[in-house]
Amino acid sequence: MGHEVIFVVLPRGAADSVMNAAKEAGAKGGTVFLARGTGAKEAKTFFGLVVEEAKEILFVLTESQDTDRILDTIIEAGDLESPGSGIAFVLNARKTVGLIAHHSDNPVD
Repeated sequence: MGHEVIFVVLPRGAADSVMNAAKEAGAKGGTVFLARGTGAKEAKTFFGLVVEEAKEILFVLTESQDTDRILDTIIEAGDLESPGSGIAFVLNARKTVGLIAHHSDNPVD
């Protein structure tokens, strides 16, 4: 069974609701990183000073067979098909270490 990583770049404050939706779609959890954009459209001015918009990066490790379902939910929850609302991409996680296997005969509390 392989794994993939879904990366989602979102406006600050959006990651929690997107992560909750991903969990409902079967994600076990995720990690949120705080970041800032560096693109030309990211810079805004406030009294002549450049202010960069804060971003959140959501990192979700998934089992490969679950990736499309979880990604579709993330796209909908984050409204990612609307311009400027964020981006998402998937990378193959060729090797993973430290994961706890959950089996149907060993339910998670």
